[in-house]
Amino acid sequence: MKILYFDCFAGAAGDMILGALLDAGLPFDALRAALGSLAVEGYELAADRVLKAGLAATKFRVIEHDGAPAGSTPGPSGHAHYHLRDIRAAIDRSALSASGKARATRMFTRLAEAEAAIHGTTLERVHLHEVGAIDSIIDIVGAVFALEWFGADRVVVSPVNTGSGMVKTAHGVFPVPAPATLRVLGDAPVYSSGLPMELLTPTGALVLTEYASSYGPLPAMRIS
Repeated sequence: MKILYFDCFAGAAGDMILGALLDAGLPFDALRAALGSLAVEGYELAADRVLKAGLAATKFRVIEHDGAPAGSTPGPSGHAHYHLRDIRAAIDRSALSASGKARATRMFTRLAEAEAAIHGTTLERVHLHEVGAIDSIIDIVGAVFALEWFGADRVVVSPVNTGSGMVKTAHGVFPVPAPATLRVLGDAPVYSSGLPMELLTPTGALVLTEYASSYGPLPAMRIS
């Protein structure tokens, strides 16, 4: 049995998850080709070798271009945002497997439902701050492709460090974990080490809760 273990001592975000999976062997060219099949414009990808706390690591980046691509609208930060219907269409024309397309669509719907619930609106009218940003689209669809590539039989996730303090959002300043993150987490086990910053993002919480077979300490395994 192949087990994939996420040790979330420093929380989780979409780009962190993809960086870790690239560092664990996911081919960057394969990821870039899969994401290119979305036919979403206005960005380029980079995977850089960096030092984090003195250790070599891979940092995954989505670099947005200026100007809103076709089919998108400018978000509150000035970057392009896509509506849920456009994201679903992009997923349908992607190179993901049928099960991957279904999972990616479900994940975006979960995120949109969380946003709608916390802002008291409908799924059709929700302002897609988190859902429609290019980096969120790339992170979520990229994670689906990556986890299919690894083909793990089980995904085990440690309790997740959320961080603490306050975080600035498009709607104001809120305590960590942010409202959308809390909504997506459900009953996943979390804790705070007291570090005064946001360590767990809505996208990170979404990927972990979607794929976790169970939560807990490192299971018995041989490390590959």
